[in-house]
Amino acid sequence: MPTTRANPTCCGSLARTGSEAPKRVTVFVPLHDTNPLKSIDYQYVTVSLIVLNIAIYLIFQTGWFIPLDEENLAAFAAIPAELMGHGLGDETIMSPFLVPDRFTLLTYMFLHGSWIHLLGNMLFLWVFGDNVEDAMGHLRFVMFYLMCGIFAAVVHSWLMPDSELPLIGASGAVAGIISAYLILHPNVKVWVLALWRIPIKITAYWALGFWILAQFANLLIDTEESVAWGAHIGGLAAGAILILFMRRRGVPLFDRTRGGA
Repeated sequence: MPTTRANPTCCGSLARTGSEAPKRVTVFVPLHDTNPLKSIDYQYVTVSLIVLNIAIYLIFQTGWFIPLDEENLAAFAAIPAELMGHGLGDETIMSPFLVPDRFTLLTYMFLHGSWIHLLGNMLFLWVFGDNVEDAMGHLRFVMFYLMCGIFAAVVHSWLMPDSELPLIGASGAVAGIISAYLILHPNVKVWVLALWRIPIKITAYWALGFWILAQFANLLIDTEESVAWGAHIGGLAAGAILILFMRRRGVPLFDRTRGGA
């Protein structure tokens, strides 16, 4: 599949410093919630997804084991121009990996642009994924996660149909988990690290509600293409809709339980 040499658009946040930092609404990093599982013994799928994402990054993206260069990694990324049938421009190369364009809607969400990108996504998945998995069951949660990621890439491609930048990252799928968690458990207390340095305990509807608003704000004010805010919004929409139909029978929406943290 033809790929570009350009730096990828990350479905998640990348660290930037100095004059290169674009205008963005800064949010937080989740640390912990005390929201016990009710229907499953352990969050096997959540943990497996975290292990898989970390393993792929270590094996293929760090250069320590089986290093793949940017061009070959881009073969597994979702490229809007290709997904929308517009093709790529002149600055293309041919990768030896013949990955069908539609298949990249799955593979892109298991690649990450940096350790910070990976860590941020996995923290959100660890803190909020277990309770969404609990509300659905293991198999449905796998389907939910993948569908949110796929829809995120589709929305990003629809918003930027001519973009040749490869899209990578789990944030679209994780955004679906965030909206599902908010609908299920808005009143649970969550420890977060505000501005990456200040630990505070806050109700989920404030923390996650602000995170969701920040995605829309960043979509409007961030002129860079380094973060796929549209993919985040697509994942949020998918998660909010799918949780209504994929939760177990009897699982309430907008649970009033506060829990501890």
